[in-house]
Amino acid sequence: MILKGSQRGGPKQLAAHLLHQRDNDHIVVHEVRGFMASNLQGAMLEAGAIAKGTRCRQPVFSLSLNPPKEVDVPLSAFLDAADRAEETLGLKDQPRAIVIHEKEGRRHAHVVWSRIDADQMKAINLSHYKNKLRELSKELYLEHEWKLPEGHRENGWKNPLNFTLAEWQQAKRLDLDPREIKQVFRDAWDRSDNLASFRQALEERGYYLAKGDRRGIVATDMSGQVYAVSRWSGIKTKELKERLGDGAQLPSVAEAQAGIGKQLSAGLRKQLEADKNDQKAQLDAAKNDLRKVVMKQRAERAQLSSRQKTRQAMEAKERAGKFRRGLGIVLDVLSGRLFKLRKQNEAEAYASFVRDRRETDQLHDAQAKERAPYQERIDSLRTQQKADRAMLARQLAVILDIRRTQGGRDREREADQELQLGM
Repeated sequence: MILKGSQRGGPKQLAAHLLHQRDNDHIVVHEVRGFMASNLQGAMLEAGAIAKGTRCRQPVFSLSLNPPKEVDVPLSAFLDAADRAEETLGLKDQPRAIVIHEKEGRRHAHVVWSRIDADQMKAINLSHYKNKLRELSKELYLEHEWKLPEGHRENGWKNPLNFTLAEWQQAKRLDLDPREIKQVFRDAWDRSDNLASFRQALEERGYYLAKGDRRGIVATDMSGQVYAVSRWSGIKTKELKERLGDGAQLPSVAEAQAGIGKQLSAGLRKQLEADKNDQKAQLDAAKNDLRKVVMKQRAERAQLSSRQKTRQAMEAKERAGKFRRGLGIVLDVLSGRLFKLRKQNEAEAYASFVRDRRETDQLHDAQAKERAPYQERIDSLRTQQKADRAMLARQLAVILDIRRTQGGRDREREADQELQLGM
């Protein structure tokens, strides 16, 4: 599984983030170990308080454990990975908390350790932790016989579809997947051998080349966003110039955007907005249906937990009632009955624990099967909408080309009609 860790401060804020249910269907605090507190919030407050006795500004180490999407990973695999990461990082027996998240039908985990050695009152140095986690991650993939991701198969940890923070932010602002954008640019590059063919390949998908102020050749889209061609296509600047030249004949970004604005009529803008709203409404409806299921499942889990706690309390009371008081306990000690009762109670307590865990796992499995069709519907909608966006971009490219080459109000009206019919 993919392991991503970081040293960080703000343990109180981290606890709030891990317990926030907005982005997760279910959250389970599986373990709080080594802290005086028994809950995550208290444990993180404790970690921050202990760190005040040191100079450490990043008193905790946070690790996310993400298994492959197509694999159903049992809880034991997460716990094993957490234990091995703890050993690898040099955090053996340090206070820690484990939180399990369920999102879009998949489970992933977060582990948070305190870095402060309470005996020596200093932070544990986590040197080269990224390399260590990278090696452990690959080892886990091999042991579980999971298909190695690209990052492990080629050039170590580096993934050719990794994106910088700036690229992610730009893509998110446009409600587009950055992988989709990069593949558009890369596909255009692979299908072209000069500036003209590259320009045509991009325009088929709604991106228009321009001459950048300081970044060489760039592209802009119908929303006015600017993309550095070298970065988004993954091609070195030198190779880009050898095939495309310096782009001196291209319009400036402002000119390209002005040209797009002139070509894109009010009718097309309205159609684009309506299409986007329709897609959002469909996806929101599907998500709302799923949300109702999730809320029902949360109530079921809460009811099961409440029943189990009530039963545990009753059983604990019954086990305690087996012990006699006063002179009776002395006789039980002398006869050995006390020790037999203790052993029997321990066995019964463990059997109760196993029973409760089995009930919980059965409920979780049943809920996963109940949830699956709703998630499949959402995934199907996303796939279809992505294809629809690509088709619309190709249709718009054809329409804009008609306007550039022939012009006229009659041709513009025909192009608008073509768009309406095509959708």
